[in-house]
Amino acid sequence: METRVTVKGQVVIPAALRRKLRIEPGTRLLVSEEEGKIILEPLFDDPIREGRGMLPTRGKVLKRLLDDRAEEAKR
Repeated sequence: METRVTVKGQVVIPAALRRKLRIEPGTRLLVSEEEGKIILEPLFDDPIREGRGMLPTRGKVLKRLLDDRAEEAKR
């Protein structure tokens, strides 16, 4: 994908990448440089909520955690 820098130094992130990375208007970005490359990383207000669904556990981990907590409560 290719984009250009405007006179004001602004860059347009292609729509496909914005959708894939869940970047919406107002999303904060961390800008850094590594080995001559500019790195843009989205910063989310609630990293727990944003990470939901990243792992393909289908709720197994949550169910096990809840079962463990229930066992602890019985003790």
